[in-house]
Amino acid sequence: MKLFGVYGASGFGREVMPLLRQQLEGEGNVECVFVDDGGSINTVNGHKSISFDEFRNHPAERRFISIAIGAGETRVELAKRCANFSIPVLNIRAVNSIVMDNVTIGDGHILCAFTTITSNVSIGRHFHANIYSYVAHDCVIGDFVTFAPGVMCNGNVRVEDHAYVGTGAVLRQGAPDKPLVIGEGAIVGMGAVVTRDVRPWTTVVGNPAKPLIKE
Repeated sequence: MKLFGVYGASGFGREVMPLLRQQLEGEGNVECVFVDDGGSINTVNGHKSISFDEFRNHPAERRFISIAIGAGETRVELAKRCANFSIPVLNIRAVNSIVMDNVTIGDGHILCAFTTITSNVSIGRHFHANIYSYVAHDCVIGDFVTFAPGVMCNGNVRVEDHAYVGTGAVLRQGAPDKPLVIGEGAIVGMGAVVTRDVRPWTTVVGNPAKPLIKE
């Protein structure tokens, strides 16, 4: 028997589980579970919720996991934990997600329903694209990047490692010799319209997007 886990039993994980079931349709002798170290619930939407230790010690013939945690820094730690125990990470793609020509995407990615990756795009490890997000031509996306629902990432954009782009944000078109750059660890607020580069570890909001000034 093969055991498939979705790491995260709340929020995003509950949206990913149906995609996993859909992807495994027709495969025999499999079980899908949530992996959650909180330990407060035993069953979620008809699936067992077990701890990571229970998952890695399960007597299944093989184990696979998808890390459905929105926070990039948490995803990094959980990816390291899975690697330490040689647990392969899954790539999950909704059947109506679209990936076009000359696209490379690293391991551990999740492409939710109605997402589109167009042509000549390079994406790193553990990328999350939530519903209705798109990445247009000639973009370069780093590792552990998160796109919330409805992100519009236009062509010639570079999004560096650990960046988070909020719901409905728009990243304007860059140029082949001067891509729009979202720096490492930057946060783009929901609904923001980004017209210029965002510095690393900076939060921007508004239209046009500007650094958030905390009071």
